[in-house]
Amino acid sequence: MGESTGGRGAQLKHTGLRPGWTTGACATAATTAAYTALLTGGFPDPVTITLPGGQTPAFALAVEELREGRATAGIVKDAGDDPDVTHGALVRSTVRLLPAGSGVVFRAGPGVGTVTLPGLPLDVGEPAVNPVPRRMMREHIGRVAAAHGGAGDVEVTLSVDHGEEIARSTWNPRLGILGGLSILGTTGVVVPYSCSAWIDSIRRGVDVARADGQTHVAGCTGSTSEKTVVAEYGLPEIALLDMGDFAGAVLKYVRRHPVERLTVCGGFAKLSKLAAGHLDLHSGRSQVDTSFLAGLARRGGADEELAAGVAAANTGLAALQLCRARGVPLGDLVAAAARDEALSVLRGAPVAVDVICIDRAGAVVGRSSVR
Repeated sequence: MGESTGGRGAQLKHTGLRPGWTTGACATAATTAAYTALLTGGFPDPVTITLPGGQTPAFALAVEELREGRATAGIVKDAGDDPDVTHGALVRSTVRLLPAGSGVVFRAGPGVGTVTLPGLPLDVGEPAVNPVPRRMMREHIGRVAAAHGGAGDVEVTLSVDHGEEIARSTWNPRLGILGGLSILGTTGVVVPYSCSAWIDSIRRGVDVARADGQTHVAGCTGSTSEKTVVAEYGLPEIALLDMGDFAGAVLKYVRRHPVERLTVCGGFAKLSKLAAGHLDLHSGRSQVDTSFLAGLARRGGADEELAAGVAAANTGLAALQLCRARGVPLGDLVAAAARDEALSVLRGAPVAVDVICIDRAGAVVGRSSVR
């Protein structure tokens, strides 16, 4: 992607930082290699997979074990230049054949957590393997089965060496994910966030959009929110700012270099932090304040029982689900509060703002009016 264009690709190129691969991508590659070995007797090394964005990275195998009816492959995660706690972790996948009609069953092995509380996009009792990595693994299992005459009925047990220890440095224990790490990722790619480099890239993105004559730009927390604003407003790539966790960087720079309209789009939990006054949305530097959400819910008509439930919720998503079940528009209330916080940071700059909150699948769960 050339430097004259905008969007996340241009921002990443400008930072000079090396991207890496998510645990979900590593698990998919390990699963692909293990199932291939189970059907053919040989491990592909390196093993190539296709990511949701079309990239086709190849992964070297660190572990190969083939036994009767099962195979294990392992890949060392490379997070690129991102200071990721899972960088260097060994992600293993053990694939075992199941009876016809079983489909793909996921299990948590050592170092991979299990969901014990509601409020996550997985049911209680499920291994902490997020929806997109599950889909990626199912798709690749289907391709391997088609290529080598398999049925695609397998048990996939994922594990991460020392994962339980590494998980203590994450929010997993607080979220009720016990026993280890989560297998994560929506794109398969880890976008590295050096604060200074990424904030500089945000500024460059604003400059490029303005120079191109764009009057409406969008600050997005990631690729899913980018897709949402493109679907909502038809914005070109050059108008998309990958702000990541740095909402304050977008707002402060647009305050000094105004555009007619700014849309902020991101996950409900992240934008609830902005609504509460946090300008850095990183999970290590701010967290969802469910007491604040309870106050918003009261303003939206929640009774004290519901407000107490929101205050005690394990995650922002759990709070949102409680309110939706009772007809309280917490998503819209968070979006409006986040818009108002954004306007306060803009300090009267001639910029109209609206906010869109989405869930992990990209569905809109809250929106504000333009003000």
